[in-house]
Amino acid sequence: MVHHWAASALVLVLCALRPPAALGQSKTSGPPAAQRQSDTARKRGTLGQNQPNPFPRETTIPFTVGDDSCASGTEQHVVTLRIYNILSQLVSVPVLTDSASVDGNVGQGLSRPVSGLKLSCGAYSARWDGKHSRSGRRAAPGVYMYQLVVDGRPSGMKKMLVSQETPAP
Repeated sequence: MVHHWAASALVLVLCALRPPAALGQSKTSGPPAAQRQSDTARKRGTLGQNQPNPFPRETTIPFTVGDDSCASGTEQHVVTLRIYNILSQLVSVPVLTDSASVDGNVGQGLSRPVSGLKLSCGAYSARWDGKHSRSGRRAAPGVYMYQLVVDGRPSGMKKMLVSQETPAP
């Protein structure tokens, strides 16, 4: 079954990911509202591009919590990282790969899903094995979106590409 509205949804998602500078400058004084919101989001956390991209089996997603004024270990933030398909359906929640402080306990963050985790300010990375959380089956090749939410507010969204595996010779 082909969904004719899927192409329209893809265009809307890609337009939403366009940097504010590409959309033109505001004629009012000061930064545009979208830029002010983006600056506020960066203070809570930033989302990096997954590596490798595209990938056939597994990828790593870097992200930071807090900003430069937040010294490591001084603040705790509730962090969630989710992966969606192009239809905005939840596919998976990656797992934390760093041993930084989680819930105030150093070293307790290994292999924990990044869903409602209390993390101290600092740099982290999460790993996605390319599988659906519920079924455990491999995600189909295509475009996926991932979103970082810090303290209940979106702090970034990026796209990634799952490629088809090449058979071994």
